[in-house]
Amino acid sequence: MMPPKRTKAAIEKTTKDVQEVPSEEPVKKQTRRRLQKEISEPEEPADEPVKRQRHTKSKKSQDTQEVSSKEPAKKQSRRINKVQKSEPEKEEAKKPEVKPTVKGKKTTAKPEAALLNTTESKWDEIDFGCNKTTSSGETYNLKITSWNVDGLRAWFKKGGWNIMEYDKPDIFCLQETKCSDDKLPEEMVEVDGYHAYWCSSKKEGYAGVAVYSKVKPVNVKYGVGDEKYDDEGRCLTLEFEKFHLVNVYVPNAGRGLVTLPKRLEWNEVFKAYISTLDKTKPVIVCGDMNVAHEEIDIANPKSNKKNAGFTKAKREGMTDLLSSGFIDTFREIYPEEKDVYTFWSYMSKARSKNIGWRLDYFIISNRLMKKVCDSVVRNLVYGSDHCPITLFVHI
Repeated sequence: MMPPKRTKAAIEKTTKDVQEVPSEEPVKKQTRRRLQKEISEPEEPADEPVKRQRHTKSKKSQDTQEVSSKEPAKKQSRRINKVQKSEPEKEEAKKPEVKPTVKGKKTTAKPEAALLNTTESKWDEIDFGCNKTTSSGETYNLKITSWNVDGLRAWFKKGGWNIMEYDKPDIFCLQETKCSDDKLPEEMVEVDGYHAYWCSSKKEGYAGVAVYSKVKPVNVKYGVGDEKYDDEGRCLTLEFEKFHLVNVYVPNAGRGLVTLPKRLEWNEVFKAYISTLDKTKPVIVCGDMNVAHEEIDIANPKSNKKNAGFTKAKREGMTDLLSSGFIDTFREIYPEEKDVYTFWSYMSKARSKNIGWRLDYFIISNRLMKKVCDSVVRNLVYGSDHCPITLFVHI
């Protein structure tokens, strides 16, 4: 028996029903499947800003221009305002942040750039002389300046070499030059009136010390007599008629104190080295000792007790060195002087806030202290993350 013929209208109705219901699953199951599919699809990668910007722009346009008629008018208004506020004009975004400061009744804007670390020295405004005398009333006849330049070529470009013109030291000691002899700035190779000596590391861009002296030394020694350290360019000794000058860049303990054992070993080697020199002539040690000895020598002692330059072991090492016949000249003259530092991190505008460390020293034989006029920290001289220090002595 043949099935009855279906009319055209019946066929169209059946087709429409099939299109509207794609499966026989309940509505809840369909919704669950659709959500699972959306979750399983990877999100747009964060490192594709062009696509994200295009998508965001399209979405914002849709939000502002095609607001659903089902939303109440107040919700639509809030939604549009939210989108508009999240899109600041480009010109406003380019403007530097300013902070108002009140002077009397007037309010002025102070640019953020003014809070950055200063990088240029006002050489003409700094007094590089000394009016102080020794305990017996003698004026200085020898000026020694020491400076960790933290990369000689960069320091030179920042104008650090101007110190020779304004300070005019009799002896100028540099640490952390990070420069081999064949890469020195031409102006520093031969300097009128000075004899130059360089002790560079075999590893390019690492450590290195140098000395310029108006008086030619009797003898020059490179290193401390230990190959482990001498290849790193850490010590240069000039012997003069009445004293030994030791220019040193002491090893750090490194981040996480990974090289602390090496540093503690160095302490013993160096103490033995200068103690031997001291038996023949008084010693003047200058340079970056890479330790803030006492709490007064660091801005935040409590939070830095586990940091490389302020560990208990390294501070005890400095105490041990001084107790073997040597004096920290600055702290001897200024025992209570606070907020005097020689190093500031480049980060967080530390120097502009004077959040620093006193890492650079003039350490001398006990018997020389009566010959010292002054020991000065030049914290107004810029060009490195360290500032120079100067010793005035009559010898």
